[in-house]
Amino acid sequence: MTERVVLAYSGGLDTSVAIGWIAEETGAEVIAVAVDVGQGGEDLDVIRKRALACGAIEAEVADAKDEFAEEYCLPAIKANALYMDRYPLVSALSRPTIVKHLVAAARKHGAGTVAHGCTGKGNDQVRFEAGISSLAPDLTCIAPVRDYAMTRDRAIAFCEAEGLPIATTKKSPYSIDQNVFGRAVETGFLEDIWNAPIEDVYEYTADPATPREADEVIITFDKGVPVAIDGEPVTVLQAIQRLNERAGAQGVGRIDMVEDRLVGIKSREVYEAPGAIALITAHQELEAVTVERELARYKRQVEQRWGELVYDGLWFSPLKRALDGFIAEANEQVSGEIRMTLHGGRAVVTGRKSQASLYDFNLATYDSGDTFDQSLSKGFIEIFGMSSKIAAKRDLQQ
Repeated sequence: MTERVVLAYSGGLDTSVAIGWIAEETGAEVIAVAVDVGQGGEDLDVIRKRALACGAIEAEVADAKDEFAEEYCLPAIKANALYMDRYPLVSALSRPTIVKHLVAAARKHGAGTVAHGCTGKGNDQVRFEAGISSLAPDLTCIAPVRDYAMTRDRAIAFCEAEGLPIATTKKSPYSIDQNVFGRAVETGFLEDIWNAPIEDVYEYTADPATPREADEVIITFDKGVPVAIDGEPVTVLQAIQRLNERAGAQGVGRIDMVEDRLVGIKSREVYEAPGAIALITAHQELEAVTVERELARYKRQVEQRWGELVYDGLWFSPLKRALDGFIAEANEQVSGEIRMTLHGGRAVVTGRKSQASLYDFNLATYDSGDTFDQSLSKGFIEIFGMSSKIAAKRDLQQ
């Protein structure tokens, strides 16, 4: 029986060429799998037909937008996941979604190998291969760009020689990855970290410096899940999409950073994630109202580790799975409404309301009606600071 390879297929030049390239290098039959995680662009059926025209023996397409939003983006919102305190894991979240569909296709078609279009110096190769090995340890992985020296020049030459039905002339100066949760832009002139991004880098967000009226929005959460926008019920996907539009129109969610890649290098990345930033900002504020202090403090440590695991491609790891349980429990009381003003590139919380609120007006107020017994504070301070006081006395005597 001829060996089969399942290829993560985007419909672009590199993965279209990879179909024939893999067949030539390995003698295997190629099954192309395209997964829609809200990246936009061409119709899935067009992509499927192109894969077949480029030599794939089978081509599958999957509309995974809702799956991506509910099973991958939502946990990130509940975790307030921001890698290096800034990046909402746009690309990292989509990879395990795609991996699940690749493994399912490999099982369905009897393939022993999965291929992807990643280079040997990025994070995505790890995310794909670590994910695949976690779900299907028996499968092997190949990457034509990395393993078979499939450079872009050679890919174009191959495409033209084989007469493949895909344009080879137009090339963006940037490397772009996008989905419904955000957009990542790198390479080109951005590789000089002194160069400022120019407006044509951006697509999901309007220029925040352009004068415009502010937009006020109310987001309703139920146990950490966004369930309504301005009182209108929404799915998680709809919440992200609508806030992409409204927050994006106000320039919210632009991020320009130098980040630490898993492979050990620093990389300059420009991100746009208006919906993600608006939802995480609102969720953080609702947690501030509803989550008990010690749980909130510990959760912040968990959030950082959770984000690092996802960034590093360990979505399916035992630690990530265990932390998911903690985060789900921590969100049990995160229900209520957050009012935000979207304007000038910022999402600013202006109001909070929750039946599960731990904020007690009578304890917090400095006006009449104050129920806080201030006479208890003196003794509390004495006991709380006692160990430090004893140590200070000893140190002064030495």
